Amino acid sequence: MYHKFQSTQLYTGTELSQDQLVLITTKDGTIEGIIGIEDAGDDIQSFDGIITPGFVNAHCHLELSHMKGLIPQKSGLVDFILDILGKRHIAEDLILQGIQDAETEMIDSGIVAVGDICNTTFTLPQKQLHRLKYYNFIEVSGWHPDIANTRYQAAQSNYDGFNQLSKSYHAASIVPHAPYSVSNQLWQYLKPNFNQQTITIHNQETSFENNFFEKGEGDFVRLYERLGVNNPFFSPTGKTSIQSYLEHTTNAENLILVHNTFTNETDISFAKKEMNSSYWCVCINANLYIENALPPIELIRNNQCKIVLGTDSLASNDALSIVAEMKKIKQHFPSIPLSEILQWATLNGAAALQLEQALGSFEKGKKPGVVLLDDNLNYKNLTSANSINIARWLPQM
Repeated sequence: MYHKFQSTQLYTGTELSQDQLVLITTKDGTIEGIIGIEDAGDDIQSFDGIITPGFVNAHCHLELSHMKGLIPQKSGLVDFILDILGKRHIAEDLILQGIQDAETEMIDSGIVAVGDICNTTFTLPQKQLHRLKYYNFIEVSGWHPDIANTRYQAAQSNYDGFNQLSKSYHAASIVPHAPYSVSNQLWQYLKPNFNQQTITIHNQETSFENNFFEKGEGDFVRLYERLGVNNPFFSPTGKTSIQSYLEHTTNAENLILVHNTFTNETDISFAKKEMNSSYWCVCINANLYIENALPPIELIRNNQCKIVLGTDSLASNDALSIVAEMKKIKQHFPSIPLSEILQWATLNGAAALQLEQALGSFEKGKKPGVVLLDDNLNYKNLTSANSINIARWLPQM
């Protein structure tokens, strides 16, 4: 049995077509092909709007979903971090309920795969239900050299838990949190794990990050003081943060650089030269929430970088919705073609998470999910007595 979908526009994963095309899938959501409407026969379901593959959320903190609305907006990254550390610990049942509700929110908004940051194993029970595909990034931090081994062992224990999950739905890697939270000693523990893996790092989310690496100054000095961390072991490099740490990541299969709000053209050129495969993750709503700053999307585009989209967490965003991210990008960067933004949200994200063989585009044999958007990028939840809810067509593997 086949399902046949036709809409005003069809986004394939690489191009947006307004031709009279019909997407054909098997009953379980496997793509059979795209053909002209004149050859598609009967039983075509027709919609106004854009049919697109399911979305990939390349950067999320699902375990922080219970923190929605708890952190003040526009306070800056340092105070945001301090608030997270002070407010994230509540009753476990509330944490688990937040995770469940947030995953449902992602599914209902057309997301089919997530690059999820994991500092704990709280998300494990939900992920065992296999409702979404996840690349689980087991995050580790430890700025003081003396705690490098302890922090790495804790991350390895978390990794072992996530590595037990079905390989059809999950991958996992141990990754650094951020340049300002990983010591040189901890980098040495991490680097051997990067081979053939996708890894990710929070990059240049605030101007103070560069300021600290270049001169040892700025608001990160206050952060370390508040955390009771002395810095006699650190010497400024005289270079921006990305130029100071990137050498540690070059053996990874893919590197997802997240935020990049204060990245400049020299940094981008440096990264392109050093890394074979880097993806630049834009989380525009989180950038506005925390720093009240826009990521340099046009600069990244003009340097032909591969862009992906993320939501960050509900501690720093009002929703875990890639549609909301796309709408905000169109609001602030109206000249960027919608077809390009859709590729960031689908095929690019799938490739970054090493899922492009199954997700991201309407190619024969894939199960990428099928989502309908209206012309204003409003999400439509389609149900009727005689048709499935196409927005909830998720890959079954």
